[in-house]
Amino acid sequence: MKALIPNRYLFDFEFPLSYRRSPPKIDGDVGDWGDAERLPRWGELDHTPEFADVWACWNESGLYLACRVQGKRGALHCDMKGPWTGDHLRLCTDMRDARSAKRATRYCQMFYFLPTGGGRSGDKPHACDAQVPRAQVNAPQIAPGRIPVAATLVEDGYVLEAHLPSDVLAGFDPVEHPRIGLYYSLTDADLGQQAFTVGDDLYASSDPSSWPTAVLTQNSP
Repeated sequence: MKALIPNRYLFDFEFPLSYRRSPPKIDGDVGDWGDAERLPRWGELDHTPEFADVWACWNESGLYLACRVQGKRGALHCDMKGPWTGDHLRLCTDMRDARSAKRATRYCQMFYFLPTGGGRSGDKPHACDAQVPRAQVNAPQIAPGRIPVAATLVEDGYVLEAHLPSDVLAGFDPVEHPRIGLYYSLTDADLGQQAFTVGDDLYASSDPSSWPTAVLTQNSP
C-alpha cells in the first residue's frame, strides 16, 4: 500500500555538489562523468524505482547537468512550445537556499531540457527557462539559445547534457553563497516521473522549501 506522505517529505536533504576544474563536454556522451558527480538516489527511501541516472557539478563558469534515461518502450514526445507537456528534465535552482520560503524569490529559477523537439525541424535538443509558479518575484528571463544542450537518442531512452552559464543563474555567487537549492524531476511518457525528493503532487515545482541543499564543494580536480 502506497504511503499517503512519502518518506522523503519528512527530510531536509543536503549533499555536496562536486567541483570540476575541467568540466564535462556538452556532447551527449556521459562517459566523462564520474560517480562523484552522480546525484543521490533518494527514491529508495520510498521503494520507488528510478529509471535514470542524473549527474551535476559546478565550477566558476556555472552548473553542469546530465541524465541517462533507460527503459523507454515508446517514442519520445517533446514540444519546445510546451516543454512541460512531454518527455523532459526539469531543474529548479535557488541561489540563496532560502529553505524557509514556500514561494520562489528572484534568486529562484526553473529550467526545462528536452532531448528532442527543438530546432526548425523539431529534431534537436532544446533548453529554456520558465517562471516558477506562485513566485513572489520572477528571476530575469533568459534569451533563447543561452543554454548549451546536447542529446543522444538510443533505442530505449536518451542521454542529455547541459551547461547553465554563471551569467544566466540569478545570483550565482559560489564564494559568498556556496549553499544553493537544487531540485530536479524527470518526466517520461512511458515511465512516469522520477523526482529528486517529492513530486508535483506535493507542489515541489513551486515550493523552494522542498528543494534539497547542494553545497558547492571544491574537493575535486
